[in-house]
Amino acid sequence: MKILSATITPMPRPMPVGMFDPMPEVVATFDNGSTRTLFSFYPDEVSFQASEFTGLSEEEAHDLHQRKDKAYLRS
Repeated sequence: MKILSATITPMPRPMPVGMFDPMPEVVATFDNGSTRTLFSFYPDEVSFQASEFTGLSEEEAHDLHQRKDKAYLRS
């Protein structure tokens, strides 16, 4: 299955204040019509554009998240 489109949920405030504040999530719609949340992320560490996920499989989307997270941790 490939991702047809993705959305990134908005933050209730510009940046999380506490550990339990809601984080933005990547929600994908697949070519079989299903929609699901792929992951949440810390917006002060990594950022995404919804268009980055178009055409990827779910596994490739998770790999993208891991690559960006590793790049942040190494910086």
